[in-house]
Amino acid sequence: PCGAEGWAQDAVPPGAAFVAAASYRGPGNNDTRSNRALPILLWWSGSLFPHFPGDTERIDCPRGSCLVTRSRRVARHRRTKALIFYGTDFRAYEAPLPRLPHQTWALFHEESPMNNYLLSHSPGIRLFNYTATFRRESDYPLTLQWLPGTGYLRAPALALAEKDAWRRKGYGPVLYMQSHCDVPSDRDRYVRELMKYIQIDSYGKCLHNRELPSERLRDTSTATTEDSEFMTFIARYKFHLALENAICDDYMTEKLWRPMHLGAVPVYRGSPAVRDWMPNNLSIILIDDFDSPQELAKYLDFLDKNGEEYLKYLEYKNVDGIKNQFLLESLEKREWGVNDMTLPNYLNGFECFICDKENTRVKEEQEHRKSLGKIPAPRPHIAQFKHMGCPMPTPGFGSAEDLSDGDSWKDMWLQDYWQSLDQGEALTAMIHRNESHQGRFWDYMHEIFLKRTRQH
Repeated sequence: PCGAEGWAQDAVPPGAAFVAAASYRGPGNNDTRSNRALPILLWWSGSLFPHFPGDTERIDCPRGSCLVTRSRRVARHRRTKALIFYGTDFRAYEAPLPRLPHQTWALFHEESPMNNYLLSHSPGIRLFNYTATFRRESDYPLTLQWLPGTGYLRAPALALAEKDAWRRKGYGPVLYMQSHCDVPSDRDRYVRELMKYIQIDSYGKCLHNRELPSERLRDTSTATTEDSEFMTFIARYKFHLALENAICDDYMTEKLWRPMHLGAVPVYRGSPAVRDWMPNNLSIILIDDFDSPQELAKYLDFLDKNGEEYLKYLEYKNVDGIKNQFLLESLEKREWGVNDMTLPNYLNGFECFICDKENTRVKEEQEHRKSLGKIPAPRPHIAQFKHMGCPMPTPGFGSAEDLSDGDSWKDMWLQDYWQSLDQGEALTAMIHRNESHQGRFWDYMHEIFLKRTRQH
């Protein structure tokens, strides 16, 4: 959605072809209303669109139909029941004001927490009624958006003999491939320390110490498309350093799933809840299980020299090797597909989720009015902290207190995280006061700053 950064950076998910996908025609329903009578869903974020031909499209969902549009001309229309925002594009100082009482706000955000820390604080996420995020607790979870299915995990690994032959040619046991360097998880700081104790071949711009063998492999678009030559090259490594760019429960990307697909053991730091989703109890090596980079290096060296122990980490590729029922059920239950044209993609699925919610709300409001108040009005659904709620960034190695005052990571990400909290509070205050002028946002920010200063 925000441009492919390549395998060496933070890439676009396998389902990202939805940007150009045709509009999704659902399984059909009994909705006989004309387009003029349907609820309208307005995509406020323009960066993904059009994902259907033209500005407006009718969608037919299980419980009823809606019109979906990206035309802001209908923003204040009485039939415009929901505004849908793309999380990476959502900025508190650009939010449409005043917020209209007959409209819900929906959030679609499958990308990194680092793209918008506003959403990781209660005042930010509670601006929305419905959410589709990587967190399993969101209303329409996108947790396994990078995993096409169990077949992807079961793809055969390269023979251990070939990996050992690769080692004898002087290549390291561990691969690191990142070109997105200054990120909240501060992964390079950890890897730099780990490099003191074990050979790591680093091909990206971050901690670069080795060249890819051909110009073709150095082209990031080759990496983004899972090019077979590129995949064969990186599959020769026994271990892949798989460190997400930000830490949050259930935020797991191709950095985790692709090495597993290739049969290279991920050495992982990312979602603290990652074990819940693993195919069995011995699939990945968690950095945070080790007291220090030195201890981790010792363990990797042990596995490198003991093939039998190493191969235990690939047993999930065997027939019936995937033991995790929660993973199997989650893949079975999800209604959208990854690279599967027989299923809706998750963006179309979320549109229908919102369409169904709004059609239900319209009916409940009609019943409330007809009953002259005897039937209660529908209560608004409000998103919760756990729909996104990501923790404050911490240094990749050591503690924040140990970092010098001029440290660029500390200056950038800690400030961004806490300033995002203020922005969420400022926008919330503006909505509560029925503010209609976006330009006053910075006055509200100044108010909050002064209040905080007085408290301290």
